[in-house]
Amino acid sequence: MPADLLAITGATGFVGQAVLDLATRAGLEVRALARRPQEARAGVEWVQGDLGDERALKRLVGRASVVLHIAGVVNAPDAAGFETGNVVGTLNVVNAALGAGVNRLVHVSSLSAREPQLSAYGASKLRGEKIVRASSLDWTIVRPPAVYGPRDTEMLELFRLARRGYVPLPPEGKLSIIHVADLARLLLALVPGGEDVTDLTFEPDDGQPGGWSHVGLAKAIGVAVGRRVTAMPLPQRVLGWGAKLDGMVRKDKAKLTLDRVGYMCHPDWTVGEGRAPPPALWRPQVETRMGLHATAAWYREAGWLK
Repeated sequence: MPADLLAITGATGFVGQAVLDLATRAGLEVRALARRPQEARAGVEWVQGDLGDERALKRLVGRASVVLHIAGVVNAPDAAGFETGNVVGTLNVVNAALGAGVNRLVHVSSLSAREPQLSAYGASKLRGEKIVRASSLDWTIVRPPAVYGPRDTEMLELFRLARRGYVPLPPEGKLSIIHVADLARLLLALVPGGEDVTDLTFEPDDGQPGGWSHVGLAKAIGVAVGRRVTAMPLPQRVLGWGAKLDGMVRKDKAKLTLDRVGYMCHPDWTVGEGRAPPPALWRPQVETRMGLHATAAWYREAGWLK
């Protein structure tokens, strides 16, 4: 990869850690933004700060050839939290890149941006995309579907439920998923840019034709954890009650929120036809059933799954 210096936001998050691992193994010089002090790591220069810290962002992108913007807010108690992290934060990154003379930006959005009316999260991701598109940068946007793999805390709950033998689900529908290692490979493959990726939006997945039904994915996770599961599609109103209960119990740490219920109940979260990255550049390598098994094994080893 020709980038002299790759600046990364969100490098300490689930996807960001996978990208950082891959980038350092490839011998790339990386400068990474982090809210808290990090342990020294070969090939990585840490910049302490966040997306609202203009001075830190200026340090992050100075001398960089490419900015890989992964950071964002996936869960917030209200729309303002999504706006701050996914809209204002993206604007700050774009302005910092332009101010430093950086030409290229790879922006990680979300498949939820395709249906912004369903959730404050999706609406904020779409507004972030619009900021990137309106800029004079050489940009590529990636809209991942559900991402799973080691270190993930979002789909961990499904694995834990499957281990107990039952998985409550949204109403009947289908979705696409992708292993974090495949997503990391794609993001780094996009770093150099080129006419086949510039000013384009991609929706990658695991290559499963037609995606996964909710029930089919739940059963596959059950196999991965060694249990035959009972999959239980629930009406949206019941999931809404569950979200209110989760909010009462876990407050701002709740995983099931009313905002999430809004987009979870959409019947089709499969990637868009014609939105796949160029096959000469990237193809998924992780077969999902094997990836689910490996993820379950990682959870067990880490003590996250009994």
